[in-house]
Amino acid sequence: MTTIGQPGITGNVLFYSKPEPLSPEMHGKLGVKRMDGPFGFARAGHAVPLTVGEFPLAAVTGPIIFVGDDRMPIAVMGLNAGENMFLRADGLFEPGVYVPAYIRRYPFVFANDEASKQMVLCIDRAAEFIVEGGDMPFFEGTEPSAYTKGCIDFCNNFEIERQRTMSFVQLLKDLDLFEAKTAHFTPMNADGAAGEPQQIAEYFGVSEEKLNKLPADKLVEIRDNGALAQIYAHLLSLVGWDRLVAVALTRAQQQAPVAANS
Repeated sequence: MTTIGQPGITGNVLFYSKPEPLSPEMHGKLGVKRMDGPFGFARAGHAVPLTVGEFPLAAVTGPIIFVGDDRMPIAVMGLNAGENMFLRADGLFEPGVYVPAYIRRYPFVFANDEASKQMVLCIDRAAEFIVEGGDMPFFEGTEPSAYTKGCIDFCNNFEIERQRTMSFVQLLKDLDLFEAKTAHFTPMNADGAAGEPQQIAEYFGVSEEKLNKLPADKLVEIRDNGALAQIYAHLLSLVGWDRLVAVALTRAQQQAPVAANS
């Protein structure tokens, strides 16, 4: 169950610096203004949570990896903490880049109300596009506007997908398919010879060896429930490390003359 305007919110969420339970009393005159580049808030999102249904789309942009004890799947969007390599200076993503639903739902988010044991709809009051008299108001009188209702539906669907993702991760744990992995980059020396390999990431991923050793009945099971296709999307996405490195090197080369002349 979800509600609007309840107190008792706990927890920290990426991008949300000032979450507030949405209510007509506090936000009745506020709304979202239209912006040509609305994604500036995601500039620090080098690693963004991803739901399992997004794997095939996200795989064409960059690596999909699993992190932490919970093995949370994330889309890697940068090599350095706090730097989203696919977000342009104008607040738009590079053409062809998949924008995770986690980013697209902003400034809305569900939070846990520990007292009532239910989900509460919140907004990030610090979002730059939330203003008084915005183009898309949050409320019509005391009732949620059509815009807000649409955002509630989006957040509800996101929560369903999040739960499905947790089940997918648990399945991989139960089958003991995870292994620790590293990503490396081999730079070129000035003489054209290969330099010393450099580690750029540590993470968890699916072991192809363990996957190939699964009993036939388990392979059929994960094929039929759709998990196998998502696993392959994850594995194929890992070639995206090369894309991230290539983008980083290209930008470094473009900036080098500027630095030299400054």
